[in-house]
Amino acid sequence: MNSDNVLRPQTGPVPHPVSPLSAPFWDGCRAGELRYQRCRTCGTANFPPTEHCRQCLSADLPWAPSAGHGEIYSWTIVYRPVTPAFEPPYAPAIVTLDEGYQMLTNVVGLAPADLAVGMRVRVQFHHVSTGLALPYFTAS
Repeated sequence: MNSDNVLRPQTGPVPHPVSPLSAPFWDGCRAGELRYQRCRTCGTANFPPTEHCRQCLSADLPWAPSAGHGEIYSWTIVYRPVTPAFEPPYAPAIVTLDEGYQMLTNVVGLAPADLAVGMRVRVQFHHVSTGLALPYFTAS
């Protein structure tokens, strides 16, 4: 594979919202751990972070570590970014994690032509600025 054609993590400042609700997620990323909420009442995995379970509306939503393995549900390749903060090409993707939730992320370490729906992927964290690590996914 031509290394010039491999999707890479972003290197510049990346806009990301941090709130008291999402802080445990970002703390986990800095620690190299992917986290999501699991409802104690009904067992549903909830992501992105929420105050009430999307299934049963319970507020009992402790954070749980994810193994960080899943598969690509959908993806695209961006060659013309909407902001100069992003360096193209990059591959935003929806990944379905084995724990039963989906997250919007980016795929790295592969050529765009190698991406496929159903491809098994695993998380890897990349530090993009002081105190910020982002979860990217690559082939398992």
